[in-house]
Amino acid sequence: MTTEPIKRVAILSYDNTALFELGCAVELFALPRPEFGNWYRTEVVSFDAGPLTVTGGMQILPRVITSLDDYDMVVIPSWPSSDPTVPPLLQRELDALHARGGRLLSFCSGSFLLAEAGLLDGRQATTHWRYAEKFKTRYPQVSYVDDVLYVYDGRIGCSAGSAAGIDLGIEVIRGDFGYEIANQVARRLVIAAHRSGGQAQFVETPIIEKPNQFAAALDWALANLDKPIDIDQLAQRARMARRTFDRRFRASLGMTPKDWLTRQRVQMARGLLESSNHPMDVIASKCGFDNATTMRHHFRRMLQSSPGHFREQFGRNQIGNPGEHVQAQA
Repeated sequence: MTTEPIKRVAILSYDNTALFELGCAVELFALPRPEFGNWYRTEVVSFDAGPLTVTGGMQILPRVITSLDDYDMVVIPSWPSSDPTVPPLLQRELDALHARGGRLLSFCSGSFLLAEAGLLDGRQATTHWRYAEKFKTRYPQVSYVDDVLYVYDGRIGCSAGSAAGIDLGIEVIRGDFGYEIANQVARRLVIAAHRSGGQAQFVETPIIEKPNQFAAALDWALANLDKPIDIDQLAQRARMARRTFDRRFRASLGMTPKDWLTRQRVQMARGLLESSNHPMDVIASKCGFDNATTMRHHFRRMLQSSPGHFREQFGRNQIGNPGEHVQAQA
């Protein structure tokens, strides 16, 4: 664990960079946030002379560089999947940054750059589902993880689709600055504070027939996580038969109502472990677990870490690498 968060960030661009992913990286890491004080120092950079064309024919003028020595983290918003060749200078600079302990993040097709550079060999990785078969065929030495939003081990992170890059970015911010600041950034982006990496990339029915009642039922559950919640209660609040509710829930969120409730309780526990000194049994009670043992079981199952170890890393006044390797969950 480091004592200072990574501060110097390079967002890598090239000709025909994907604009949305570039914008997500800029919003996460380059937007000035004076309310937080010691925030990231971020530049959009390129090893190619500008102006560069991005999606839609727009042009940008990134800072032209020949070295990554000035940066601790590189964000790769996208990279060509059809011809992912890595220029020799970029290869050397990525290798050097990785060797000195720097952090590398890829959004969507950006994972092709990391894989082509050999930085994902023997590691778990993911990318957008439409590129999955191409990625697995080209890089058999990489342990590809299907149907997750992102994988991240504290040094190298790969997100799936475009919006999943935001989820990965929020997780990085949470690891560097803590749960409360990550939530503030998420609120400013008007997104959920955290979607775990193990959630599905794609669900069959993202919009249900009765969204208001369904959403109201979930909002009620989130406000009452400390209490026993029966799935039949949720179905009644959504004004659905239980069987219909279960079917629509899985189609909409990619998991069962029971799994969703457990995930929300684990996320609530994460926040309390970071922001309070409550004993484990108190946190378990506040989050709706039967006892601390049950909380510990689900925490370890979902985050591959115990609540105690998590508090050591991310409790009050603790800032460091997330150390979370989020992978597919049953």
